[in-house]
Amino acid sequence: MLKLRQAIGISLGSIKSSKLRSGLTTLGIVIGIAAVVANISLGESFNVFFEEEISAQGSNFIIIYSQEPNLFYSNELQIIEKTPGISGVSPIKQQLGEVTYFSQKKNIDIAGVTGDYEDTANIVMESGSFISDQDTFSAAIGSEIANEKFDRSISARSSIDVTLRLEGGRTVTRTFKVKGVVESLNASFTGGGIDRDVTIFVPVSTINQMLEEDDFSAFFAMSDSLEDVEEVSDEVDERLARNFGVSSRDLDDEDAKPYSIFNQADVLEQINQLSDTLRNFLVAVALISLLVGSIGIMNIMLVTVTERTREIGIMKALGFSSTDILVLFIVESIILSLFGGLLGLIVGIGGAYAVTTALDLPFLYPHYIFEAGILVAVIVGVSAGVYPANKAAKLTPVDALRYE
Repeated sequence: MLKLRQAIGISLGSIKSSKLRSGLTTLGIVIGIAAVVANISLGESFNVFFEEEISAQGSNFIIIYSQEPNLFYSNELQIIEKTPGISGVSPIKQQLGEVTYFSQKKNIDIAGVTGDYEDTANIVMESGSFISDQDTFSAAIGSEIANEKFDRSISARSSIDVTLRLEGGRTVTRTFKVKGVVESLNASFTGGGIDRDVTIFVPVSTINQMLEEDDFSAFFAMSDSLEDVEEVSDEVDERLARNFGVSSRDLDDEDAKPYSIFNQADVLEQINQLSDTLRNFLVAVALISLLVGSIGIMNIMLVTVTERTREIGIMKALGFSSTDILVLFIVESIILSLFGGLLGLIVGIGGAYAVTTALDLPFLYPHYIFEAGILVAVIVGVSAGVYPANKAAKLTPVDALRYE
């Protein structure tokens, strides 16, 4: 009976005798395993990156947008504020304005908010402070506006003129004292919130006063925790729907409601679905490389069986059984696959690290990658080696020794 140690020794000797062929044989496995490992690792890295960017837009946020003009007023604000689980809410009123600084004019988004917006949207100040509910003609400006938009940098305590256009073509201009500069997020997307880098924040009461209006365009709210954000969002949705006369049976019909509502959990779920779909597609492509690699191993093992036909005959003449021959060739196939799998793990993790470093992403890899990589390599080795090994095991000593 051939011992496993002997089978490994004989297999290693056969592999060493044909180094180039063995190396080319494992190349398909290396590429396949490396591609799978790199894609899984990059998928995890992108998921964490997106989650961090979305979380930076606000803590457990719930965003309610009006789909009709003159829809949200103080009554709707109070409904949201009184909803259990809401820890903060800021009304929002957005308008494109003309901003003048040292005679230079630029069109910039003006957002009217309350002091709660600082907490609900995770606002961090680069300098100075954010606006408060006691302010009137004060402003907090985005980092890009402060440092890049105008020829001269704008700092805290600077003054800017904001001109808004009213209905009928009239305009109104007011001077605002810059209270602080909002720190840049360097975010790829805003997740449905306001792009703070290119926005000027002013008190919502002031922008309404300038526009001679008293409505709001949206609400940016915050639940007590991320775990409860969906439940709290549903409760806000139900209360607002009742307020606007939408029946409970039409609650899930977005067209039946004059507003739209979504929360942080919704955005994260959509991002994860997109990320998972892309990752699964890339892994499927990588698995094709594994299939090609396994076929390559099978072909080489078939060639090996042919080349070693006389050797097989001698081994059988010396008393080695068909099972011994079967085990010998399967072990050789597994060794080739394991070597390719281990090298593929190293290449895949190294490639993922290089990509995440270049893109400034968090480098992550699930620990199950190692076990999965080795397991896949073994499965490929066994699958690719069974047929050639079975063919070798069925050779009779006489036919094998006569083979030229």
